[in-house]
Amino acid sequence: MAGSVQAARVVRSNEPDPMGRPAHMARRFGVLAGLILAAVCASLMSGRAMSPSVAWDVLSGGGGAMDRHVLFNLRVPRLLVALGAGGCLGVAGLVLQSALRNPLAGPEVTGVTPGAVLGAVTATGLGLAGWQSPLAVVVAALAGGLAGAGLLWLLAGRGRADPAQTAVYGVLVSAVLGGLTAMVLLVAPGELGSVVQWLVGTTEGRVWEHWHLLWPWALAWAVVAWLCAGPLTLLRCGDELAAAAGLSVVRARSLALLCAVALTAGAVASVGALGFVGLLVPHVAVAVFGADLRCALPGAALLGALVVCGADATAQALSRLLALALDSDRLTVPVGALTACVGAVLLLIVVRRTPAQDF
Repeated sequence: MAGSVQAARVVRSNEPDPMGRPAHMARRFGVLAGLILAAVCASLMSGRAMSPSVAWDVLSGGGGAMDRHVLFNLRVPRLLVALGAGGCLGVAGLVLQSALRNPLAGPEVTGVTPGAVLGAVTATGLGLAGWQSPLAVVVAALAGGLAGAGLLWLLAGRGRADPAQTAVYGVLVSAVLGGLTAMVLLVAPGELGSVVQWLVGTTEGRVWEHWHLLWPWALAWAVVAWLCAGPLTLLRCGDELAAAAGLSVVRARSLALLCAVALTAGAVASVGALGFVGLLVPHVAVAVFGADLRCALPGAALLGALVVCGADATAQALSRLLALALDSDRLTVPVGALTACVGAVLLLIVVRRTPAQDF
């Protein structure tokens, strides 16, 4: 009965709205685009290498050679990587929550992000990958993410477990993978400095090579996710209704899982493990754009980009203030630390607001 009610809600959300639903959606996307533009400007103007006035002068066509180098070869690729990684995590989180019918599913708590981090750290410890070889990091992160997601898949009974049980298994798998990562660091302690960025999550040091590797990967899998919007909408209604509608549940869920892992691996390989982005952004996307995933998935991508870009701008501003207050240029605030702190508070609000609601 609950599944039928949920299905009716999803069907109604997909029906044309004679009162101007497309216009409402266009306005919401417009507002979101304006917020992203503001975050982009803030990110470009933040930082300690140059003042906002100098950055504006460079954007206006002036500035010296060094200032142009800092802006166009350091700040711009850092900004683009932040936008791309945030979009990947937002889409990956919504795909996971829809495929598993679990509002607490996300790359961080389903073994995907911890597995991707473990793969990247292990490859770095073995000397097979590093920040100087982003492609090798992506491959290693993808392998680790697939291993983490596959372990959850097996423990949860190949998707037949209920949402609460899947969440419990996800936390256990993530804890095990985190422990394995710690063991790798103990075996190769000399690599701690190079892998701490993956453990915390940061946009420091991102260059054009990272962006050139991230954007085609992110675009390809984002298109796959959007093409899966119909099957994912059916999976949100329940396996029985999805199967009755002619959907191959196992095949659709497997493709969705692969898509989420691939998007997460690209983000982890680029910026490390940004906490709570993929877990909370989907809730906002569905609240703003509705249950129709044809709108919610692009909305989640833009919201994820906004969150990470805004967090990056805030982290740079805080680093600048701390450097002035403590007279230390070496102190920086990682983006991952900021998203983890804010995300933890928001997660408590989400859980307390909907403690007993069905997904």
